[in-house]
Amino acid sequence: MPFAIFMLGLAVFAQGTSEFMLSGLVPDIAADLNVSIPSAGALTSAFAVGMIVGAPLAAILSLRWPRRRALLVFLIVFMLVHVVGAVTTTFGILLAARVVGALANAGFLAVAIATATGMVDADAKGRATSVLLGGVTVACVVGVPAGALLGQAWGWRAAFWAVALVCVPAVVAILRSVPFTEPFTEPFTEPSTELDRARGTAQAGARGERAATGPSARRELRALRDPRLIVTLLLGALVNGATFCAFTYLAPLVTGVSGVGEGWVPAMLALFGLGSFAGVTVGGRLSDARPTGVLVYGGPALLAGWLLFAVAAGNPVAVVVLVFVQGTLSFAVGSTLIARVLYAAAEAPSLGGAFATAAFNVGAAAGPFLGGVAIGAGLGYRSPLGVSALLVALALVVAGTAGARARTRVRLVPRPGEGS
Repeated sequence: MPFAIFMLGLAVFAQGTSEFMLSGLVPDIAADLNVSIPSAGALTSAFAVGMIVGAPLAAILSLRWPRRRALLVFLIVFMLVHVVGAVTTTFGILLAARVVGALANAGFLAVAIATATGMVDADAKGRATSVLLGGVTVACVVGVPAGALLGQAWGWRAAFWAVALVCVPAVVAILRSVPFTEPFTEPFTEPSTELDRARGTAQAGARGERAATGPSARRELRALRDPRLIVTLLLGALVNGATFCAFTYLAPLVTGVSGVGEGWVPAMLALFGLGSFAGVTVGGRLSDARPTGVLVYGGPALLAGWLLFAVAAGNPVAVVVLVFVQGTLSFAVGSTLIARVLYAAAEAPSLGGAFATAAFNVGAAAGPFLGGVAIGAGLGYRSPLGVSALLVALALVVAGTAGARARTRVRLVPRPGEGS
């Protein structure tokens, strides 16, 4: 795996830390900037909306840029808005900084996915994607708790400074390790057989045609109309919605239902993060060679796990086990779906990653909202687990229906010699 991909993962770690760290900083921000806690909580919603809108928008705007330039622009903007956030005394400026930071984060992640998958062999996209997603999971395990500790020790502004500082080595590493290539540039490998040479000639012709016409948002958008891709994006949103619905309300669940003390909440969150890291690691290795197995077996297992979690939430031992297991299954299935998006969007290398980013952030925004609706309806802190189960069940229904329709279309296509 090229060193540059791990440096992209470092930048994703900083961005993931920024995205999730406000969960422990909202009260301090509200007190310092003299706003209500719900108003301070809007900083999280603003970031989610910025990610959803920013991924395709930023990818389209940067489509004609060399990828190293795009990565550097997005990462430097992300770093600077955290400096602005760290020094501002005005809530409106902080809110605007979060929106701009989310736009830059979304653009960076979309281009990083395209860059990482373009730097590896055609059958290793899942492993490359897992390195980037590993940055998000490490942020959950290390970055978010560290941000909370910094906020407690030196104030919430210290967490913003820390995110900006972590971006510095990533900027230097991208300058030194990411090649200055145009979009669509593919790694060259010496052909070893006549068949390889023929394939190389065809690929070179395709690259030449793309270079002549230049990257086109319209052409990539047409490629994204593939029904398989649309279904995969929907499945990703549903599975990620289930993941973040449960993760968002994990603290009140374990304290209010499981009877675990508040002091154990960071450990439970870290345990979920460790499971998610295990999930993207395993998913990254399996999603290239055996993606169908991960989805066919992992999807029903994920549904069964959420149902069991809802039933056994009052048992602390069961909760400890299921927090780790569900973190693993959620990210194994989720990372495999991202890899499937990239394979299905081979003709849209820039916007494929952008729409994958947007779809998964739709889930990250919708899941907690639906969980909050369930709690607000008086269904208790177990209810987000039920919502998670319903979202995964819906994903399985969508996948089954799409598969059945695809098989029906295949049967309706006449074989050679039939119908004459």
